[in-house]
Amino acid sequence: MPPTDRFVISFAAEPPQQSLPYGRWAEVLREQFLAACADIDSDGEEIGTAGDIRWFPDRTFNGITYVPAVARTDLGYELFGYVSFVDGGESGPDNFESRADFTGDVAEANPDWQLDLNEMVLGTWRGEAGSSAEITLVWGVPLIPGGAVVTAELADHAVDQCALEEQRFTLVAPDNYRGDYLEIKLWGKRGDELAAESLYAEDGDDAEDSGETDRANGFDHEYDRPDIGLGDEPTP
Repeated sequence: MPPTDRFVISFAAEPPQQSLPYGRWAEVLREQFLAACADIDSDGEEIGTAGDIRWFPDRTFNGITYVPAVARTDLGYELFGYVSFVDGGESGPDNFESRADFTGDVAEANPDWQLDLNEMVLGTWRGEAGSSAEITLVWGVPLIPGGAVVTAELADHAVDQCALEEQRFTLVAPDNYRGDYLEIKLWGKRGDELAAESLYAEDGDDAEDSGETDRANGFDHEYDRPDIGLGDEPTP
């Protein structure tokens, strides 16, 4: 096989290891997620109180397990984020951390959406010649029937995938690398492509020419995570 011209981290996260959270475990995660929601800086906007939380498949990357979540508020906003932790072995999960934000851009107001996506940047992967990629957690649900697997593609190369679990998926993939941006695709059981959505939406008529893009749904936040290299030690 010849050398690739697209040297980038791919399929780096473990596939989901657990079923969707329930029972006492779901309550532990709920406490963590609601604490992050309480810390959201809404810039004075009243966003309401969280309702039921929907959990998404877990993904473990660089020694840290991420469990994404979304919840609607009584004022119609959507809260989104994740709870992360480190597997403490016999002592159980440890070093919990949670992040959350909100959006008013919900699926019901966007009938053209085929995938309802949320994302948060986890850190940076350093690539060739000074280029770097944003390691991004992406989670969501398909808004059309018939899907079985969701993939993340960068410059037409699959860099992660996740089978749907109760119509939910979670991906961990490099984004914004060498001028290329993630595209999320939904596939049917027979391998037919059903839908494709970019994490970015063009901002105005000249966006394609200028290279200016915005996140399609959710916010682009980079938290205090170190640069991620292939040999780095897990960082809680």
